[in-house]
Amino acid sequence: MAILDIFSKRIKKIRSENVDTYTYDNFPRKLRVQIIHILNEALGNELQYKDSYTKVGGAYAFIVKALSREYGVFNLVDDDPNSNSHRHHYRELNNFILGEQDTEKVIDAVEFSFHVINKSTRYFEYFSARYYEERADLAIDELNKRFLEHGVGYQFENDQIIRVDSKFIHAEVVKPIFVLLKDKHFAGAEDEFLKAHDHLRHHRNKEAIAECLKSFESVLKGICDKNKWSYGGNSTASKLIEIICEKKLIPAYLQSEFTSLRGILESGIPTVRNKVGGHGQGAEKIDVPYYLVAYALHLTAASILFLIECDKNLKREK
Repeated sequence: MAILDIFSKRIKKIRSENVDTYTYDNFPRKLRVQIIHILNEALGNELQYKDSYTKVGGAYAFIVKALSREYGVFNLVDDDPNSNSHRHHYRELNNFILGEQDTEKVIDAVEFSFHVINKSTRYFEYFSARYYEERADLAIDELNKRFLEHGVGYQFENDQIIRVDSKFIHAEVVKPIFVLLKDKHFAGAEDEFLKAHDHLRHHRNKEAIAECLKSFESVLKGICDKNKWSYGGNSTASKLIEIICEKKLIPAYLQSEFTSLRGILESGIPTVRNKVGGHGQGAEKIDVPYYLVAYALHLTAASILFLIECDKNLKREK
């Protein structure tokens, strides 16, 4: 369903009451209700639910049972082992999203529900309805717009919820990365980049930075593989950068900036990782601040985007 530009929203824009910065630990009730509306439309509502043997009922049962098992509980809302025989999975999921106080668990439920939407509702057999192919895309698009509308700093991308810090960086750098990394040569890099985002969302900052470097190195190796440029199996980022520089991956018109550009690529991500995420920390515990991880993620995304575009340009010149 299209998002309406209703009067109250327009007034808030005029009064500059819209949220300018993102929040991450608060899921407003209004947003939760809107998410349930999206689930009802994309996954099915109570009238379509009937029981767990229908497609809709099976989808809700799968979501609820999977989350219950992960949390080590019998039920998401009323943790009573004797209530299983009278379980209504549709209501249980809705009540959990509405009432759960732990924001990360709400995100778990939303992420997993949209994973099921993304994988299950794209087929005619699910609903036997018109526009079935668009159902998942429309649901995901509305979810992401609702996140933005409420100033909640998350987006559903590549089948998982990732944290967003800057609308501009996400739109201009991060989103294009997910498209470019679909190339089979970059499958490993895509997986590592998504892991970095997952670590970030769960406050595993050192692990996030380590995955940034892995993703960056995997892209460099993917470019070398595509162009049949040989490199050692244990080549580091510096060695891989040296190879792509020798092979003139950087366009000729950027040669004047080549020295400083190479310095950014060589000393950016690898240095951040080596300083705080890649080696033993010794007797003194090293705390990695969030802003440094965000910088590493954005630097990784921008560097990957630049390198892949250079590779595409190299192909056109040939």
